[in-house]
Amino acid sequence: MNDVYLLLGSNIERERNLPEAIRLLRERVEVVGVSSVYETAPVGLTEQPPFFNAAAHIRTPLSPSAIKQEIIAPIEQQLKRVRQADKNAPRTIDIDIVLFNQEICEYDGRHLPDPDLLHFAHLAVPLAELAPDLTHPETGERLADIAAYLNDQDITVVPKNK
Repeated sequence: MNDVYLLLGSNIERERNLPEAIRLLRERVEVVGVSSVYETAPVGLTEQPPFFNAAAHIRTPLSPSAIKQEIIAPIEQQLKRVRQADKNAPRTIDIDIVLFNQEICEYDGRHLPDPDLLHFAHLAVPLAELAPDLTHPETGERLADIAAYLNDQDITVVPKNK
């Protein structure tokens, strides 16, 4: 079984779409844990609503490409994700593989671990909540330490009742 860490994000009907994506994820794969929900400022295209982000730890025998095709793509399609020319455009849901076991690899033109993990709190903080002592496969840094040095970015925990 592969230990996989995903990041989920939404800024269109985010109060509905993020929990629904997690529910749909649970229907398709073993979900070991889900982080708190965090509100984060948009990256790149800043003139848009803030995001809700959360991380999920899943276990699956699938490869990264198969996870993308068989789990992520159907959930994004069901939640009416529309891909635009600007990858930072608003979206109903976005699900990305951030870590795949402790492997360094490429799939579908993407690098794992996700390079953004070292640069953005909206990835590092939710992942560190789930696995603070897990180390980054390339740098050897603990996720908790990565999250700590990115803590100056705009990220706050969303109260459970929101």
